[in-house]
Amino acid sequence: MAEIRVENLVKQFGSFAAVRDTSFTVRDGDFFCLLGPSGCGKTTTLRMVAGLELPTSGSIRLDGEDVTFRRARERDIAMVFQLFALYPHMNVRRNIAFPLLCVGMPRAEIVRRVEAAARTLRIAHLLDKPVSGLSGGDRQRVALGRALVRQPKAFMMDEPLGALDAEFRHIMCGELRTLHERVRATTVYVTHDQLEAMSMADVIAVMNRGCIEQLASPQEIYDRPASIFVGEFIGSPAMNVLRFEGAVAPGATEVVLGDVPVAVPASREGRPGGPLVLGARPEHVSLRGEGGVRGAVTGVEYLGTTQVVTVDTAHGRVKARLPATDEVGVGERVGLSFRAPKLSLFDGTTGKVIRSALHDTPTQRPAAARSHHAPGLAHSPGAAHSLGASHG
Repeated sequence: MAEIRVENLVKQFGSFAAVRDTSFTVRDGDFFCLLGPSGCGKTTTLRMVAGLELPTSGSIRLDGEDVTFRRARERDIAMVFQLFALYPHMNVRRNIAFPLLCVGMPRAEIVRRVEAAARTLRIAHLLDKPVSGLSGGDRQRVALGRALVRQPKAFMMDEPLGALDAEFRHIMCGELRTLHERVRATTVYVTHDQLEAMSMADVIAVMNRGCIEQLASPQEIYDRPASIFVGEFIGSPAMNVLRFEGAVAPGATEVVLGDVPVAVPASREGRPGGPLVLGARPEHVSLRGEGGVRGAVTGVEYLGTTQVVTVDTAHGRVKARLPATDEVGVGERVGLSFRAPKLSLFDGTTGKVIRSALHDTPTQRPAAARSHHAPGLAHSPGAAHSLGASHG
């Protein structure tokens, strides 16, 4: 396996810039995810790394070797597509073996690799079956097996679970992560589904309008979003954003919403005045009878062990994730309080975070034994279903 280094990558189609000055490094053995809404440039970036598109400018290095303008066949990578791309007239065994047959590998080695891949993917009992009769999940396993047998330097996956229903996607997320832990293959994975990215990736690059807005571990992206876009794109419900006018002094630990003081993490930067945005995850919001930011309850969603309460305030709509045992009724006037250490403060003009001590923590590579659990995303029933459709 190998490290992938992308520097100042640009891709233009006429006057339209699909990817703009993008740089990142995929460390050897990492599961790296390009995440973002449709049209953000993530698939174009993947295709350039794979050699299916040539960049307008910039450089791509694979295992230290410059492959920027080499075609896909000249790069030691394997691609897995969304629509499987299997050969319907071949059985499972021949589909998996096909790339090895194309390069003239000895028959005994082909048999060994195909059977090893089939055991790893738990489809050994399907090797002599036609692919036309397989379920979607099994077809995707065959497509993965065809990539796995090549033993490439890196795997490229372009929304490989997009054609599966929600239940199969959830199952395959776990299986893909387990497979990655077993083979430790350098993997670049493209998706618009935040649950897939947060539950599988070691590092996520959140893309928007052709640029990377944040490059960090799943936990850091969830806890410390670098922009309003990232805060609102990640999470279900999304991060609350409360807009107000004010000033922030360097080292300030408090802002004022209307006439209500709200404690925030100490800021290293200051803003003399202008539009500001306070970001708060729903689980970091609580209700109080008196005081706090006042608003009216406009909705209550029961989710089993928790409930999501919607409150309309003068600064915007706020969702609070509360225990299901809390009694809250629509139309009730309530006060909101926030967990200061967990809040984010953004510049309302640029959308970028105003840096604090909390936001200066460097991204850490997760330990091999890390539990890949999507923080704050999958605690409620039906989360896998709602998240997949949130930003399609």
